[in-house]
Amino acid sequence: MSPGPVVAAIDIGGTKTAAALVHDGQVLARAQAPTPVDADGATVLQQAAALVNALRADSPLAPVAFGAAVAGVVDGAGVVHAATGAIGGWDGTAVTASLTALLGLPGRSVNDVHAFVLGETAYGSAAGLRDVVGIAVGTGIGGGVVSGGRLITGSRGAAGHLGHIPVAQAAGLPCPCGAPGHLEAVASGPAMAARYAAQSDVPVQPGSAALPEAIDRRGAVTLPDVVAAARAGDALAVAVLAEAGAALGAVIGGLINTFDPAAVVVGGGAAVPELLAAAVPAAHAAAMPIRSDVPVLATALDADAALLGAAAVALEPQ
Repeated sequence: MSPGPVVAAIDIGGTKTAAALVHDGQVLARAQAPTPVDADGATVLQQAAALVNALRADSPLAPVAFGAAVAGVVDGAGVVHAATGAIGGWDGTAVTASLTALLGLPGRSVNDVHAFVLGETAYGSAAGLRDVVGIAVGTGIGGGVVSGGRLITGSRGAAGHLGHIPVAQAAGLPCPCGAPGHLEAVASGPAMAARYAAQSDVPVQPGSAALPEAIDRRGAVTLPDVVAAARAGDALAVAVLAEAGAALGAVIGGLINTFDPAAVVVGGGAAVPELLAAAVPAAHAAAMPIRSDVPVLATALDADAALLGAAAVALEPQ
């Protein structure tokens, strides 16, 4: 192993908490457990610390610092604000101070989508680039901007809420934030599934393939159902994914014009190939002609992007 410190990386989400020992972007050991979302912030952090300590006990290499990627807006002191409702008692949790006390290590905490962008910039699709826009499409849509090699956090740590940019395709549609017409209302995973379900009375166009038998067009629909239907030739599913991709692409084009990145990286569980296939040409069409060649890249790190982004910031000063 080349010289350099080993760090502990933590990724706390609404479903699972992952921990790893990381050296220069390589995961040496990992562990994970379901996040105790019905408890409180202190219990969530105690579990995260227990995962790290279990890895430390089994490793001859001791981490010198930690980095934590967490859901919610994270301020400069590592305190969570405007937290996700998926984790009970998460709003106001002092993540950095608590983990420092539990682990006996210095460290930093960042928003999980910010960590995704930092991971891709440090070790993934945008490795080596100093100007990058990252977008994570999942249950919601978040993002982050790295400019001149540094993450833009904003005055309160809330920069990067790209899912709340208005788009024409979402006109009149309610967004989870409470305002209508935002990208998240049309291009997030739940939004795409809901739009398919709401329009499921539309007949399949002549010549399209039959729907997979597992899909009940009048029952509960998930994004994988919509993707499966599109791949089977269902015209409605194809249209829903195309519309969502066009909306995402319009936002990406605007971000290209605003931040002049060297690349845009898109990841997340809902960033399916069909969505990206529609988003890329829409992004290039919306960008200024001198910037219509900016590459729009799929994540190279997948689920490890936030974990490796947390590792990348572990040694940075608060």
